[in-house]
Amino acid sequence: MLLLEPATVGSATMRNRLVFGPHETNLGRGRSFSERHVDYYRRRATGGCGLIVTEEASVHDSDWPYERAPLAAESGSGWAAVAAACHQEGAACVAAIGHAGLQGSSAYSQRELWAPSLVADAVTRELPKEMEPDDIAAVLDGFEAAARIAVDAGMDGVEVNAGQHSLVRQFLSGLTNLRGDDWGGDETGRIRFADEVLQRARAAIGSSVLGLRLSCDELAPWAGLTPDSAAQVAETLARHVDYLVVVRGSIFSVDATRPDANVEAGFNVGLVQQIHAAVDAQAAVVAQGSIIDPGQAEWALTDGRAELVEMTRAQIADPDLAHTLASGGRPRPCLLCNQRCRVRDARNPLITCVVNPSAGYEAAEPELPTRSPARAFAVIGAGPAGLELARCLATAGHQVTVIDRALSPGGAVPSWAYGPGREPLGALVGWLADECGRLGVTLELGHETTPGDIAGLEAEGTKVVLCTGGRAGRREYAVDPTAVVITAAELLAKVRDSEEIDTGPVAVWDPIGGPIGINAALTLASRGSMVTLITPDVITGTQLASTGDLAAASTRLLQAGVTVVKRKVLRAAHAETVEIEDRFNGERAPVPADFLVDAGHRLANDELWRATGEQLPRAGDCVAPRTIYEAMLEGRRLAVSLAAAAPEPAGTH
Repeated sequence: MLLLEPATVGSATMRNRLVFGPHETNLGRGRSFSERHVDYYRRRATGGCGLIVTEEASVHDSDWPYERAPLAAESGSGWAAVAAACHQEGAACVAAIGHAGLQGSSAYSQRELWAPSLVADAVTRELPKEMEPDDIAAVLDGFEAAARIAVDAGMDGVEVNAGQHSLVRQFLSGLTNLRGDDWGGDETGRIRFADEVLQRARAAIGSSVLGLRLSCDELAPWAGLTPDSAAQVAETLARHVDYLVVVRGSIFSVDATRPDANVEAGFNVGLVQQIHAAVDAQAAVVAQGSIIDPGQAEWALTDGRAELVEMTRAQIADPDLAHTLASGGRPRPCLLCNQRCRVRDARNPLITCVVNPSAGYEAAEPELPTRSPARAFAVIGAGPAGLELARCLATAGHQVTVIDRALSPGGAVPSWAYGPGREPLGALVGWLADECGRLGVTLELGHETTPGDIAGLEAEGTKVVLCTGGRAGRREYAVDPTAVVITAAELLAKVRDSEEIDTGPVAVWDPIGGPIGINAALTLASRGSMVTLITPDVITGTQLASTGDLAAASTRLLQAGVTVVKRKVLRAAHAETVEIEDRFNGERAPVPADFLVDAGHRLANDELWRATGEQLPRAGDCVAPRTIYEAMLEGRRLAVSLAAAAPEPAGTH
């Protein structure tokens, strides 16, 4: 497998062609790298990654883009610790450096933003200061100083950001560089800043590795970088660098750089090919763009499109990706969901992963004990919590049986996996089930567990754990006897099972604003239904802001012909209509609907827990319905607790 073969890039020889790219983590302490950073990068190095690029550090104190953004001037000791940890585990390590320019924030610095020209950021609408000659000189000095600090700390080199959230790209682009002086005016002027940044960086690091992350399509062809113009830029700048990472996106398409599963995996491969041809072996080209499938990564390499492949989210999900591939195993899947790994927001969440909750918490989450004596466990429920609990208990050496009334594992997830952009969810169930099978877990499907069954299991000495999931929530609206109301889960299960669905008018009630209501609406629209999506919010899908899908989801609804009714509350469901009420003036109106899909909150399916005395350990939605992340996390934590509490064998004291 070419992906796992060594590669030489500049002065560095990497054990394989797998790259863990730079991304926000919020793991910092102040504006410096922390021990959590060290643990995070060490874990990926231990897993076999070839090249690790650390979180971008600002090169000048005029740039403070998010609260825990590293500052190069304060990162020397942190870089040294990261480099030592990665080198000890056999990985090369490079420091990302940059400046966010007009895409930064004044919330933390309480000072003006710096940019090439007076162009407001499309997201924040904040107008920056046009950089003066002294400002430009200061930032250039900052790039040189940052590069020197990094290599002096032991890093193998630096990577300059001219991609998303980047002042360097803002100088390169006609969207944001409207200057008439030597730093703008035409293509020669606009490329000058990037050229000098790279020359300064090279002077500072000597023969150490120099990389460039370059936006090669700003998705704004009226003035921005296009694949054709970017090819010329890449050809010019490649003479300075050892490798070039091809990305896309601009101030008008921030989320295009790292989209969720609604955008096809490997979306950048064609662009990579075009830039690779333009660079013409001056620098190694790195393929990037939602590449989570090792087969796709291998194809990009063997087809001559790239020399290295960046698989960042795939290695957040499975830090052992390289070792897993080398051993012929099945990697833990990345869902491309952005739910827990996209952390550049005001809440300052720490980076982690839906399918790997230990990510970002490497030192905080205890390891599974593996020396406890074998004990029999029965896990009731084969959803994500139950399967992860069973997998972890079996890993610790216990005998585990998973019992579920459904005929297939996964709980509600197989239903949620139906619909546009939801397909990767099914990979998680497949991986969990395969791992359980590999570890000897017994699956008993199609069996409804009763309190009597539990009493019998406990009498045999089997420890019973409940992961019984969720159930339909309360209806806070009136329902006529002749009205047809189904939950979003029931709808998607019908789609999964290829059942006939009425294609007449249908209403979807979405009081949450998450992906489920939108998925239900799009699924129905794709089958020919006239769909009205009803939300109490002023914006559709408010919860999608954290995953970067907010604007894109609204676009998909519009393109699918879904009618969106905002600021309305559902009051009643009738035979052929639903009744809605305006949140602000109380006016009521009918909406045609042969049936209603309720995408509201679910409740804990805790009847078995209550019937057995409310004492059995439990995890996941049967505690409180939330997301797959909490189910996986609680399943793992409960397994650690139960394994640690297992009785020791006789004679150990």
